[in-house]
Amino acid sequence: MTIAVGEKLPAVTFKTMTEDGPKELTTADIFAGKNVVLFGVPGAFTPTCSNNHLPGYLENFEAIKARGVDTIAVVATNDAFVMGAWARFTGGEGKILFLADGSGDFAKATGLDLDLSQNGMGLRNKRFALIAEDGVVKTINVEAQAGVSGSGASAILDEL
Repeated sequence: MTIAVGEKLPAVTFKTMTEDGPKELTTADIFAGKNVVLFGVPGAFTPTCSNNHLPGYLENFEAIKARGVDTIAVVATNDAFVMGAWARFTGGEGKILFLADGSGDFAKATGLDLDLSQNGMGLRNKRFALIAEDGVVKTINVEAQAGVSGSGASAILDEL
């Protein structure tokens, strides 16, 4: 069952890349006492994620932050090294928090997991975006098909 509006995000541990290497961040570290926009992608460096999804959040970074958002984060079922490289490659480093959910713990706990084994990609995130206040989901948009619409930055701006 997919997490729903009004539910608290599950306690999991992510990894993020720092200058000193991978660092663990818990759900509480990221969401407690904060307004957060979190969007999920099936994979770093994949075409739709890199060309259509992430760029909208980079382009609308200031507008989203101006609406009271403390953190904009992206999560993928990649490792911290891949997420760190993606952050540098896209120019998102220092703006968007790139979260690695390498084992899919968050994806599974929220029901946002997607089995892409038939395509050789294994367990991934569904494409989604959510707004959370103090760790409680206020809005969630999960894409039903390929492409970016409800989970894109412009749709999230309309929800803020």
